[in-house]
Amino acid sequence: MPATALEEFCGSTFWNLSLLQRADPDLPVCFEQTVLVWAPLGFLWLCAPLHLAVLCTKATPNKHLSKLYLCKQIVVGLLFLTAIASLAVTLGEDYNPTRDPATTVRNPGIFYANPVLFALSWILLLLCQEGLRRRKGAVDSATLFLFWLILVLCDVFPFQTLLREALSLDETVDEMGKKKSLDLPRFCLFYISFGLELIALVLSAFGDVPREAEELVKKNPEVGAPFLSRITFNWFNSMVLNGFKRPLVQEDMWELSEAESTLQISQKFQQIMQTELKAARTRIQTKLRKRGMKKTSTVQGEVLPNGRQNGLGKGVSQDVLVMEEKGDETDKTKEKEKKKKEDKAEYPEAWLISTLATTFKRVLWESAFLKLLTDLLSFVSPQLLKLLISFTTDKSIYTWTGYVYAVLLFLVTIFQSLFLQQYFQRCFVLGMKVRTALTAAVYKKALVVSNDARKESTVGETVNLMSADAQRFNDVANFIHLLWSCPMQIVLAIAFLWIELGPAVLAGLAVMVLMVPINGVLATKSRTLQVKNMKYKDKRMKIMNEMLNGIKILKLYAWEPSFQNQVMGIREQELGVMRKFAYLSSVSTFVFSCAPALVSLATFAVFVSVDSENVLDAGKAFTSISLFNILRFPLAFLPMLIASMVQVLLKNTHTHTQIQTYMLTLPGRLVAVVGVVGSGKSSLISAMLGEMHSTKGFVNVQGSVAFVPQQAWIQNATLRDNILFGSPVQETRFQATLEACALMPDLELLPGGVHTEIGEKGINLSGGQKQRVSLARAVYSKADVYLLDDPLSAVDSHVGKHLFDEVVGRRGLLKDKTRILVTHGVSFLPYVDEIVVLKNGCVSEVGSYQNLKDSKGAFSEFLNTYAKEDGKKNTGGVTGDLCLSKELTSDGEESCSALLIFICRFFFSLSLYLSPSTQVKFSVYLQYLRSMGWCYTSMVFLVYFIQNVAFIGQNLWLSDWTNDAVEYYNMTYPNWKRDTRIGVFGALGMAQGLFVFLGTLLLANGSINASRILHSQLLKNILRVPMVFFDTTPSGRVVNRFAKDIFTVDEAIPQSFRSWIMCFLGVLGTLFAICLATPIFTAIIIPLAVIYYFVQRFYVATSRQLRRLDSVSRSPIYSHFGETMSGLSVIRAYGHQDRFLKHNEKVIDENLKSVYPWVVSNRWLAIRLEFLGNLVVFFSAMLAVISRDTLDSGLVGLSISYALNVTQTLNWLVRMTSELETNIVAVERISEYTKLENEADWVSGQRPSEKWPEAGRLRFENYKVRYRPELDLVLHGITCNIESTEKIGIVGRTGAGKSSLTNCLFRIIEAAEGRILIDGIDIASLGLHDLRSRLTIIPQDPVLFSGTLRMNLDPFETFSDEEIWGVLELSHLKDYVGGLQEGLNHEVSEGGENLSVGQRQLLCLARALLRKSRILILDEATAAVDLETDDLIQTTIRQEFAHCTVLTIAHRLHSILDSNRVMVLDAGKIVEFDSPSTLFNQQGHFYSMAKDAGITTVDSTVLDSTSF
Repeated sequence: MPATALEEFCGSTFWNLSLLQRADPDLPVCFEQTVLVWAPLGFLWLCAPLHLAVLCTKATPNKHLSKLYLCKQIVVGLLFLTAIASLAVTLGEDYNPTRDPATTVRNPGIFYANPVLFALSWILLLLCQEGLRRRKGAVDSATLFLFWLILVLCDVFPFQTLLREALSLDETVDEMGKKKSLDLPRFCLFYISFGLELIALVLSAFGDVPREAEELVKKNPEVGAPFLSRITFNWFNSMVLNGFKRPLVQEDMWELSEAESTLQISQKFQQIMQTELKAARTRIQTKLRKRGMKKTSTVQGEVLPNGRQNGLGKGVSQDVLVMEEKGDETDKTKEKEKKKKEDKAEYPEAWLISTLATTFKRVLWESAFLKLLTDLLSFVSPQLLKLLISFTTDKSIYTWTGYVYAVLLFLVTIFQSLFLQQYFQRCFVLGMKVRTALTAAVYKKALVVSNDARKESTVGETVNLMSADAQRFNDVANFIHLLWSCPMQIVLAIAFLWIELGPAVLAGLAVMVLMVPINGVLATKSRTLQVKNMKYKDKRMKIMNEMLNGIKILKLYAWEPSFQNQVMGIREQELGVMRKFAYLSSVSTFVFSCAPALVSLATFAVFVSVDSENVLDAGKAFTSISLFNILRFPLAFLPMLIASMVQVLLKNTHTHTQIQTYMLTLPGRLVAVVGVVGSGKSSLISAMLGEMHSTKGFVNVQGSVAFVPQQAWIQNATLRDNILFGSPVQETRFQATLEACALMPDLELLPGGVHTEIGEKGINLSGGQKQRVSLARAVYSKADVYLLDDPLSAVDSHVGKHLFDEVVGRRGLLKDKTRILVTHGVSFLPYVDEIVVLKNGCVSEVGSYQNLKDSKGAFSEFLNTYAKEDGKKNTGGVTGDLCLSKELTSDGEESCSALLIFICRFFFSLSLYLSPSTQVKFSVYLQYLRSMGWCYTSMVFLVYFIQNVAFIGQNLWLSDWTNDAVEYYNMTYPNWKRDTRIGVFGALGMAQGLFVFLGTLLLANGSINASRILHSQLLKNILRVPMVFFDTTPSGRVVNRFAKDIFTVDEAIPQSFRSWIMCFLGVLGTLFAICLATPIFTAIIIPLAVIYYFVQRFYVATSRQLRRLDSVSRSPIYSHFGETMSGLSVIRAYGHQDRFLKHNEKVIDENLKSVYPWVVSNRWLAIRLEFLGNLVVFFSAMLAVISRDTLDSGLVGLSISYALNVTQTLNWLVRMTSELETNIVAVERISEYTKLENEADWVSGQRPSEKWPEAGRLRFENYKVRYRPELDLVLHGITCNIESTEKIGIVGRTGAGKSSLTNCLFRIIEAAEGRILIDGIDIASLGLHDLRSRLTIIPQDPVLFSGTLRMNLDPFETFSDEEIWGVLELSHLKDYVGGLQEGLNHEVSEGGENLSVGQRQLLCLARALLRKSRILILDEATAAVDLETDDLIQTTIRQEFAHCTVLTIAHRLHSILDSNRVMVLDAGKIVEFDSPSTLFNQQGHFYSMAKDAGITTVDSTVLDSTSF
């Protein structure tokens, strides 16, 4: 509508600029009646369809009419009445019968149009509010709140116009010269309407939570948060308050909304992933066809001729979601690399990024829009700063203009803050969702990954995939928009700078461009060093992990110094790389610090040099500085972001392997599978489970499967849950299972019975108990087929017989089921239906026991070889007492009262540990600074302080420089002055850079010092703590100290510390500059500082606890994953993948419950701090306007440009304070472990002779021992003499104290009373290493460490190769090791997994042979090996240790029948001690045990078949 038409429509002038060009400006009435009315109403009509759509599509729900809803409708109804009243007034004036007929002047059209428009709008609004009430899950409307806000703001102008008119009635006259009268009806109606609009605005700020959603809102306040609360994060206040009052616990965390739950995220991601994968596979097939390659793949789950499904390979995934970090492959051969490239060509790539982008496209678009608005607003502030400076310079500008600029500056910063925080909120939630999707996808993939593919990467590497690599995707998702935002900011900044300074900006730009390649080179170098550092870190952690897992072996062999030196050696290399990296970072920091100074120097120098007319004034200088500050971030961040993106794109690769297997059809009875070590028994079971690739043939398993692995897999759950394994509870069946599996006696001893919580990896169960629980799980499952991989080897003879009779055998619970039993127990074989004999991976014979025996084949030879052992085997009838332990005392292998009490205490202490502690003590900070060195600490503070002084000095100099524009106005600017200005400005800029460089360098050296000291203290102490600490502390917690906490000390703390110092000094500098310009600002600092302090304390308290809860709730994700990976074959055998997927979703959700509030807490803080910062900007601008007559423009520019930066600096200061406080906890945790009580000294003042012990005599004198002072005795006054070269067998029921006795010999447990003498020397007077290095033990579990075979035999490198080959020959390993390509340098994998159990045990024998000590202890050394290995070990011991004193702890009684004497222990006391024949004839404890083991006579131990 043209202006003239509008003026006719209004009856007054539409626009008059002269109204604004005066000291008291106003807007024309016509403008107020049209634009300011139609704009908000137009907004309402545009948004109305969104609300009305609900009314059209949905039936009226039976929803409660809330008081708030009724109030809103009443207010709108009243507004409708005011509109009608306004129309009535107009009609009354124009058509009143009493009106003078001669008067032809009527009211303008606007007086009719506006009331009608308002009336229609209010009716529309009533409908909108009803639509909102009906909308599911809606509590308020952002559009309606914005409508009321815009309407009220627009009505402010007519509000003041009408008020001014009313106040100046006496002074104004109309065109006729009469005094103007007040239009009272419209005046009253407007103010009534305005009051109602204000009420409506206030009401719209509240959320209308329906009754049915009240419970949900209690669980998740965000659901019931109105628009204003959502944008300011006020709904989070209650969490912050709770966190401030008391430590937060997991129960305080709110429920997740459906959109944030793992199930929703994962489902959406999986659906889109399938589509993207399909497209990627199509692309790769097309590509391969073009290349002429023929792609072949094993078809898994092929249909067999009989229509049945081939079960082989069912565990192998065709999905390619496996991501692994590509490290340095220099150690691999070129052939391998070539093959890898060929393999890679056959796998789809580049599908993951597109999947993520499609899955989260909505949040990506929303955040992109918000980022665009934020970036555009950031360029408005410098322009407003320029206007403010010109306002202070030009005194002719009206004062109100300055106030408008100050208010605009405030509004711009407020909107920028709101948009920025909403952008960050979306980006961080996006990152969280990406990490969740990938973690869930990796877990899902892990459930179907093939066995051989699994072997290519350790569990640790896969966990790393879930944690580190998924975290990298998270980090990139947080800042993904900077890829387009940074270039846009650069282009806009340059454009605005060109406007200010013209071509001179190119000089500054050239400096910036030169900085980019320098940054690029530094980033590349840094990346190389980081990769190197990660390799050392991984290497160190691998050794630490193995050391902690095999800590008992290290202590028994006194090998701690060797491994300590290994770790310290790697640590020094790691610190060396860290030092290089820190120096490189210092250079990078120097460049980054100098950049703004150099850029501004180059630009200003060129600007004033090219033309004498160019004089630098405050407007140009400080606007340019503000623009340069904007430019700094994108130029620095873009190369880093690109590097991160490249790193993330490297994460999508694959794993593919194929191995050969053999197939065999088995009948539905009790079938035993036998064969020597390495013949393929366990592989056969794996093949039946579909865990191997088939190259030929098939496996068909009909019905459900239950699997009992060789090494029992126990979950970290209750005993009941371990047995039920997801099956419904049937009490009768459950009790029958417990009795059949001999678990009833154990339940009496466990503190919680069936509800006892089983620790990590079954820490509080003995090996035998674990195996029985594993068997009970299978029995309870009521499966059709039972695959039993040697479950009876880990239990005592009488328990083994009971399990065979009650579970597996002909009268057992499983008598009607198909049972395939892999066994080393030859004596069970007569009682099976069929025997399968394996030899070198092939089936050599199949038949019954008698047929195979009569056939005189391989099996017959096998039996004849072991006939003697067969007769002695533990297969006697269960005539002895089946109670596993009458009084549960200590036994190293079996669970014991002491250990159980420790476990209970451990779980109690764990609950305390999980509770976030209160504020970190100041002494912890002092401890870190002390570790750095006081010299370094004080120098760092001093240097950074000087740097800050240089920064303020440079800006003050620039401020002074800009005043030259006023001083030399219309005069020639002297060259000497120009050169001085440029020189000093440049020198101060360079000084800043140099001091930052120096400070970073000093901090780097100090922090590396601290890292070295803290790590060495931790390592030194951990290796010296008593064994009981490791028995009661999960290894994961100790590993965490060496991994996460040391990483925090190495990298996070120095960074947080440096950032904190710089932010702190930056804030002080800013406040100083503003106070210098406007001293009155000091009065404002105090209230702002108080608010700041409280916001900061509230945030830090809550944030720290949320971070702790995050790390505590994140551990179960990785624990569950590790547990799943180790029990993968069991989970897949039982078909419980879905249940484990659901549990994984549950633990991820528990973690998200603390991650999401932590993300919100950062936004909660930022919005409040930015508001404080915006107030600083506002007050500095307002004070500049007020004091413009006394201020020069340079100081105005200085104070406001500083104030514009303070918002971010304040935010960072709190963030850094919180981060430093969170990170410093790592020092506290490390310190806690450095103060743990140590065992006795490794070397004492009294040292034995080199040849001690020469005779090998042992004497126990009233020896008593307990695990801890407050616990019961474990051994009750052991007294005995063992002569030189005597062979002693030690036997006893479970928990009798057998292993405790050996632990005492090595002083793993210290004496409570009495003493042990070896060759007359009291072992308590010797150093632990002097004692342990002179004794030899072959433990039950053969523990090997990753490294060479040579290192595993001789870690101190004290023996020659000849000596090592000699012992390998004696331990029957020479041929095997000689056949290896690297020989003694053959790499042993983690835990010795690339060697069989038998070979590992033979290596332990070789260790013993190498030490040549006079006392040998065999701790059930052959319990878990087959008869062949057992025979080899026993023969070698008899020959090579004939001159030694030998103590043998035995499960298998046959192995100690040739001993000189047998010691029978019961409840920690010696009950019998004599020769085997004497004890057998006494018919006491030993006789009872021998009878249980099927031994009828000591001289002739032929199998007594009648005992069955």
